[in-house]
Amino acid sequence: MLNVLRRGQRAAQVEQVGEAWRPGPDVLWIDLLKPTRDEELAVEAALGLQLPTVEEMQALEPSSRLYQESGGTFMTATLLARSHEDAPFATPVTFVLAKGLLVTLRYEPLRAFSVFSERAPEGDLRSGSAALLGLLDAVVERLAKTLEDMGDKVEQASGAIFKRPQGGNFRPLLTDLSQAQSVTSLTRNSLASLARALGYASLAAEISSDPECRAHLETLQRDVQSLTEHAGYQSSHIAFLLDAALGLINIEQNGIIKFFSVVAVVFMPPTLIASIYGMNFDVLPELHWRGGYPMALLAMLIAAALPVLWFKRRGWL
Repeated sequence: MLNVLRRGQRAAQVEQVGEAWRPGPDVLWIDLLKPTRDEELAVEAALGLQLPTVEEMQALEPSSRLYQESGGTFMTATLLARSHEDAPFATPVTFVLAKGLLVTLRYEPLRAFSVFSERAPEGDLRSGSAALLGLLDAVVERLAKTLEDMGDKVEQASGAIFKRPQGGNFRPLLTDLSQAQSVTSLTRNSLASLARALGYASLAAEISSDPECRAHLETLQRDVQSLTEHAGYQSSHIAFLLDAALGLINIEQNGIIKFFSVVAVVFMPPTLIASIYGMNFDVLPELHWRGGYPMALLAMLIAAALPVLWFKRRGWL
């Protein structure tokens, strides 16, 4: 699908392309979302560019992600997709500045792109470089919102861990913390990828020659650095909470094992006495005692009480 945003337009609109398709002079942004091969060829022919393949977008080498070619500046970043669903994941997105236009190539719908498209008229965009910085601003805001939401979830889990009644179920807490850790890690990777793309964007002639764009780019770089540090702190906090939860689980399990160990030791001497007098021999000196039965019960009670008193004296109970 090919979406086009023009000056003064309320939002990007879907456009059909043909062999002789060319962007009009009022076009600021061409957004390729899961494009067909015909749409890719039409954009490449119109702008004289070679768009990267999916394999090149997923490559880790900087030369495959950040480069200048045929008068265009290519920047590929890994962004977080479906952050508020059960299975978020990272997806590559390529930003291209060429001939005063912004071209984006992606294969997953991203909320930040929709938000930017809807509010683009309010920004009074005048060039492709301004559209790029505005779009990256929306991406950074979306990542910040994701970190904020994960932070709220972590704070709720923190309160639940340390104020939880003894014997409560830890499974939902561990699940929430694990999901928060996964999303925070993906967000941090996206921020690191964005930081590299922003650093390379300063080499684009459209940005380096515009003081306003340079100032906007520097602001974005500071925001990304600040969010990266916050993501690192949040990841450490989640790791601490996971360790604390596992520690509390171990303490509770140790308490349970301790209880059964004490019970076993307390009943061991009475069991021994009962076993002795339960033997089926013809000659048992105490067999015909009138007070044999109460004496045996008393002996078992004393044998059970002595370990309990000993454990209390040692502070084990």
